[in-house]
Formats: sequence, C-alpha cells, structure tokens
Amino acid sequence: MVVDDHPMWRDAVARDLAEAGLDVVATAGDGEQAVRRAQAAAPDVLVLDLNLPLKPGVQVCKEVVAANPALRVLVLSASGEHADVLEAVKSGATGYLLKSASTEELIDAVRRTAEGDAVFTPGLAGLVLGEYRRLAGEPAAGTPDDPKAPQLTDRETEVLRLVAKGLSYKQIAERLVISHRTVQNHVQNTLGKLQLHNRVELVRYAIERGIDRADDA
Repeated sequence: MVVDDHPMWRDAVARDLAEAGLDVVATAGDGEQAVRRAQAAAPDVLVLDLNLPLKPGVQVCKEVVAANPALRVLVLSASGEHADVLEAVKSGATGYLLKSASTEELIDAVRRTAEGDAVFTPGLAGLVLGEYRRLAGEPAAGTPDDPKAPQLTDRETEVLRLVAKGLSYKQIAERLVISHRTVQNHVQNTLGKLQLHNRVELVRYAIERGIDRADDA
C-alpha cells in the first residue's frame, strides 16, 4: 500500500511497484484515509510518507502497527533529518528511504522490507543503531544467561548478533554459509521466542543485552 499526499508521486510509486510485479492493494492521500484503508486492505508492506494532511505519518505508523503488528512500514520521505528518522522508527517503522532513491532502490527496498529486512538509506542505519546503543547504555541485567530469559539456540544467537550489527539477510547468509531462507527462519523463530514483532524491535533487544558487542568467532 502506498501513502502520499501528492497524487502524481503516489500514482508513480504505485505504478512502478506494480510494474515490478508487486501487488498494490491500496493507496491513500491523507493520514486518516491511510489508517482506514490499511485496516481494510491489510497490506504486507506500507510505503508511507511522513508529511500528510489530517494525521501525520508517524501517528499513522503507530496506529496501523498497533492494529496489525505483522505490518511492515517503509517510510519514503523527502526528509533525512535525524529527528524524523528516529521518530519514525520509534513509531514502528522498519525502514526509512529518502525520496532521492532510484526506482530500482525503492523496489529493492520494498521487497527486502517484505522479507523482514530493516532497510535504510545509506548512513541512516548507523544513526538508528547508534541511538539504540545510546538509549541502552550499559548492557541490561537481563542477559541471555538469565534463566528467566527465553532460551535461544547458538545459531539463533549468532544470527541475532549479526542482525544487530546491521547486516542484511543476504550478508548474514553469506557470512554463515547458509541459505537466505534459513536466516529468515532463524529470525522468525527468535521473534516468536522473544515475543517481538519486527526486526527493529529485535535489534533493540540485542543491543540492550550487549549481544551485538560479542566478539566475532
């Protein structure tokens, strides 16, 4: 689903995605319409502008993710301001792409978002990871060795560590010499065990517990 208040831009993005073989189930031009149509159409991925009339994009993101935690939100915005990026992620967005991206980059970002990757315009991923580390401070007392914590397998922990370092599923698969599908399965299993909804929450969990700081074996 594509949400943008500029009709020409919205239609162009929807057309490009459809021509790439993706199923565009709905579009919307303002925040209130976006929430209603997202709940009715139940898309897998919401491509969302932040600057919307009637209801801002970050509020749309909060509401649609609260209604459907499995929904993945890819922000497509003209703003690269750090505050906007961090606010979007904290609202539930799983990726952030600038409107200066090429059509090919957008299509790739939507596909990767659908697969569970956290996709950011180069330079923004480091910003988000850095903010999580700042918020986390020292690793939390609840470590993976805590008997009350969900128990992950060694491979799940290894995949989680690489996810928290910002690697894509493809990069993790190459690093561990396993298939892309196996990486996805490990991530989905870990999300289930930890009762988390998306990769962004997974990254924060790992950083708060210092998993991302473990030495590469």
